[in-house]
Amino acid sequence: MRLAALALCTALLAGCATPDRDARLRPGASLEADVVALYGQPRRVWPDGDGGRTLEYSSQPMGRHCYLVRLAADGRLVGVTDGLSPAGRARIEPGMTPEQVGRLLGTERSRVFFRLSGEEVWDWTVEPDASGYGLRFNVHFKDGVVVRTTQSMVFRDRFFPMQD
Repeated sequence: MRLAALALCTALLAGCATPDRDARLRPGASLEADVVALYGQPRRVWPDGDGGRTLEYSSQPMGRHCYLVRLAADGRLVGVTDGLSPAGRARIEPGMTPEQVGRLLGTERSRVFFRLSGEEVWDWTVEPDASGYGLRFNVHFKDGVVVRTTQSMVFRDRFFPMQD
């Protein structure tokens, strides 16, 4: 009975694993095929200058993470980061191009163009702060480069409480 309970707990924990915390993925040992077998095909694959690749596992529009799985030129796992973590978001700077932002944060939740300001704003759903409200990270582009970043709170709609 205890063995069955232990097996069930292990299976449940493995089902909740994320690429950044998955003990089955080991830097230097795991291969691209291992990552794809566990997490499926990535949303995008970014070529890196050293011959390696970055696999993008974005959970947008409803999720709050974008796991960027870095592979060496030989296909071995180098490491995994969450592009939408506070540290990942802090890497966005004025003057960056949309491609540079996409490589760091992954696929955005939405894009909106504001005619009067001439800005295109991309946003991502991110982990909320202590307020309990939803949170979005916004990147403002003008003339093809980042001009600033902002955050916006998401207030739940009383008629559609599961939608933010």
